[in-house]
Amino acid sequence: MNLEMLKIGMILMVIGMGFVMAFLLLMIGAMHLMSAVIAYLNKIYPEKVVVVEKHKAAAVREDEAIAVAIAAVMAKR
Repeated sequence: MNLEMLKIGMILMVIGMGFVMAFLLLMIGAMHLMSAVIAYLNKIYPEKVVVVEKHKAAAVREDEAIAVAIAAVMAKR
């Protein structure tokens, strides 16, 4: 009786793991298929790229940066 229960449990475990593995493989295949479809659609309908120009920040002297850092530390105390 005990050995029979163990056998049924093992069969149930293998069936359950098989279903989970099949689902995961199906999901991976679907994701690869969707990725290929999206890549193809991106070639047909490319997204417009907006170019943003960067403005150069004003040069901050090192002495001013140190003074600001010291003032911030002193304000927290």
